[in-house]
Order: sequence, then C-alpha cells, then structure tokens
Amino acid sequence: MTDNTTTAQTLTKQDLLQVVAIAKAAGDAIMMVYGQDDFSVNHKADDSPVTAADLAAHHVIVAALAQQFVGIPIMSEEAADIAWDVRRQWHTYWLIDPLDGTKEFIKRNGEFTVNIALIHQGVAVAGVVYAPVLDTYYYGAKHLGAWRQQADQESPLLGAKTPREIPIIVGSRSHLSPGLAQYLQQFGEHDILSVGSSLKFCMLAEGSADLYPRLGATSEWDTAAAQAVLESAGGTVVCYDSGEPLTYNQKSDILNPYFIATAPGWVKQQPSIDAY
Repeated sequence: MTDNTTTAQTLTKQDLLQVVAIAKAAGDAIMMVYGQDDFSVNHKADDSPVTAADLAAHHVIVAALAQQFVGIPIMSEEAADIAWDVRRQWHTYWLIDPLDGTKEFIKRNGEFTVNIALIHQGVAVAGVVYAPVLDTYYYGAKHLGAWRQQADQESPLLGAKTPREIPIIVGSRSHLSPGLAQYLQQFGEHDILSVGSSLKFCMLAEGSADLYPRLGATSEWDTAAAQAVLESAGGTVVCYDSGEPLTYNQKSDILNPYFIATAPGWVKQQPSIDAY
C-alpha cells in the first residue's frame, strides 16, 4: 500500500502480518544486544535510559516500514523531534516504541516489547506488540480482530472466558504511582500483578488480567500499539478524568493523560470513575 490517506481502512491481515515480521526483525536485533555479557546504558535529557538495542530496533523498523508502506510518516521514540506544525498535518502515521521497557531490558527480566502502531485521525487503529524473550506476538486491527501467536500457533484474543470474582489488576513494575492504592480501594478484594512494558495491555486482551489503571506518566508511543491490540479484542482504554477514549497526536506534547484500560467483557463490572 502506498496511499497514506486510505491505509487505515484498507489494511489487510496480510499487511498486519508484514508488520509482525518487522517486529520480529527488530526483536532479533534487540536480542543480539541482550545476549551480550555487558552493554552500555546511556541516558536521554529526561534521564530515561537508552541502549544500543533501542537504537538497533529503531533503525530496523523505520527502514522496513518506509520500504513496505511507502509515503506514510513515522514517529519513533528514538526520533521524536518532529515539529508539531509538521505532525499535526498527519492523518495517518506509524507510531513506534522500538524497545518498550528499557528498564526491564537492563534488569534482564524479559518483560520488554517491540511496539508498532498505526494511527489514523487520532485513533490507534492497528498494532503489533512483540515480546522477544517470550517469543510471543500480539497483534490486531479494529476492523479485523486481534490475535496472539506463540510457537507458530495463532489464537484469537477475546479476553477471559468467564468473569472472575476477584479481579486481577496489573500495574507497572518500574513506575509505581502514589494514587493507585487509593483508586483500588473501590474494588474491594483484588489481586495485583506487577508487569513491565506494554504486556499489561496484552494480558487484558488475552484474559489473564482484568484492569490496568495508569495513574502516572506515559508517552504516546508507550501505549498506542497495545491499545490497538486491546481494543481490537474488545477491550477499552479511556482517560481517567473524562472517560473519553485515549487518542493520539491531538496536542503538541506527547504525554498521555492518566487512563484506565479494561479487558473485554469486564468493563461493565468497573465502578464509575466519575466518583473519583
């Protein structure tokens, strides 16, 4: 496809699997660094860490997307200095986080992902999340559905088959927000799992967790791909304050508002956030 005004509507399952293959190539580049006995860690201006793996995955993804989807703009965490006057004109673009969970990568706990999202008119319409250490892919598009692939076996993402009496709530392993405990009081008895990177959204999509409240800072590239997967599976991601869907490229900065993500079929059990 070469027409960036129609890509979002005409994206096929084959196109989506092409993006899966790009994520796999980026994951291979990451694992080359991950397998080294030692690797250097630098820090950006905001003190967030960056490694050779972040940059290697970035170059792989950008080159492949530019070749296979000609004419569609690309925004990456590792090349984010794009003027607002430029990107506000974008109707459709790729939004990528080449290595989401760099802190987990540095800790070598395996909870990091490659995130590639297609944004159209502010909405994350398609996404691929790849966890290289787990060798697991999550991918979906709003007009196609969502899937998980493990050991070359593809299965649809539909959330939990039956509701849980005690909800499983996932949170960040590296970014604990002070307001989370107070927010969770409304749910009574619940289990909490700490998980790195965008895998939290994917756990909702596959039905292994129910709720992901993020009352802390994230950037748009952190969430877009996994939001697309979750919403393609039937889940929701809404802003904490307004209850409106989480959107992209609607303002000059790239920080997300606080948000609440819910698994398919569990959203009706969530108490209203209006009281908080």
